[in-house]
Amino acid sequence: MKTQEQKKFGARQRLAKNLRALRARNGLSQEALADLVGLHRTYVGSVERSERNVSLDNIEKLAEALKIDISNLLAESSP
Repeated sequence: MKTQEQKKFGARQRLAKNLRALRARNGLSQEALADLVGLHRTYVGSVERSERNVSLDNIEKLAEALKIDISNLLAESSP
């Protein structure tokens, strides 16, 4: 059973939090990550602020650039 906090923290917010943490762990700026995947840096920033409903294709590109399984970007526990 999910706690109140987990229920409040949806997939978009988990993606944003995990993407930010994994990008930082890899020493990449938003711009550098965006360049790796062929997206604009403002797009990556808006994903990290959970402002965008990101396509599965772009989530996959981000995961590949970070060299992780796509499931890590949506995991409830911290990456």
